[in-house]
Amino acid sequence: MNEQIWWYTARAGGIVAWVLLALSVAWGLLLSTRLVSRRGAPAWLLDLHRFLGALALVFTLVHIAGLVADSYVQFGWSEVLVPMASEWKPGPVAWGIVGFYLLVAVEVTSLLMKRMSRKAWRAVHFTSFGLFAVSAVHGSQSGTDATNIVYRVTSVALVSATMFLTLVRILSQRRSRRAARVAPSRSASPAAA
Repeated sequence: MNEQIWWYTARAGGIVAWVLLALSVAWGLLLSTRLVSRRGAPAWLLDLHRFLGALALVFTLVHIAGLVADSYVQFGWSEVLVPMASEWKPGPVAWGIVGFYLLVAVEVTSLLMKRMSRKAWRAVHFTSFGLFAVSAVHGSQSGTDATNIVYRVTSVALVSATMFLTLVRILSQRRSRRAARVAPSRSASPAAA
């Protein structure tokens, strides 16, 4: 077996996890806007979002296990679970650890969604934006593939798409709130007459 199999496993696991995370965030944004109508939408659309998030967690665990198993850079469990404990690029590695904990929080609360208040669930779920950002920083600053042109182009495309969908989400939410404020005043006018 190749000596570097764990290093390749760690690298591939991290890249796949980040792409899956980006797709999950993008799909969640599509579901939360009017770009994908929720009325009459099949249940598999939400299931796909959940599945992508769960797969991102699985591949993050593959990434972490590959780092611990590899002997090129000495990562023990404390270096992959405690921010700033790593001697190798401590800042960027810490961003990855923070991202891992955010991902776990989002996934656990997604599983417990029906047992939580909607407000608490939303608060945790909104950390997905931070999760996406810290994961992007982690990959671009600590990943050994960050200089690869395919990785760069893919990263720029995923970040751009996510930023665009976030902007659409913000604008559609503002439009919905504005329409909700205008609707009662319009319906009150004919009744008053």
